[in-house]
Amino acid sequence: MRTNTRQFIKFGIVGGSGVPVNLLVAYLALKISVFSGGPDYHEAVLGIPGTPFNIRGFHVFQAIAFLVANMWNYQLNRTWTFGGLEKRSWLRGFFPFLTTGLLALLVQMAVSTLMLNPTSPLALPDFLDDSSGLKNRFYWAQAISILVAMPVNFIINKLWAFRTKKPTHVVIEADPR
Repeated sequence: MRTNTRQFIKFGIVGGSGVPVNLLVAYLALKISVFSGGPDYHEAVLGIPGTPFNIRGFHVFQAIAFLVANMWNYQLNRTWTFGGLEKRSWLRGFFPFLTTGLLALLVQMAVSTLMLNPTSPLALPDFLDDSSGLKNRFYWAQAISILVAMPVNFIINKLWAFRTKKPTHVVIEADPR
């Protein structure tokens, strides 16, 4: 199997292991927020200045879940997916991975926003009415948007966060005598 294909499969497995981490943290963030009197997923948390738009609870919960799952995925990708490569230090590799993840998080948030906005053509169907955990629109939007963002995340990570070090060339000059 070609290296890129193998790495993509491993990346998918690692990402797959990060999905339950992400979903669990998002679930806990929502439950803790609601239990403590904070916002529900659909409530506005902060207005975006100069626009009629708001940052909603689900955006905050997604960001928290992303940060935890991102660290989980980074460590697994570093040791397993791209483990045979000569790597940078943990922190020097983590920041490009985090930045890449933030780009994927923006994709995820955009997709979730479209799915959770009832006026959007991509709005989730009405049978998802928040009446139970399996019918919770936020959980479905979270899971679907993670899957949509995964290919973007892989490509950018492959090209940037986990690129191999450029070889250093040593020039040996021979004594002309």
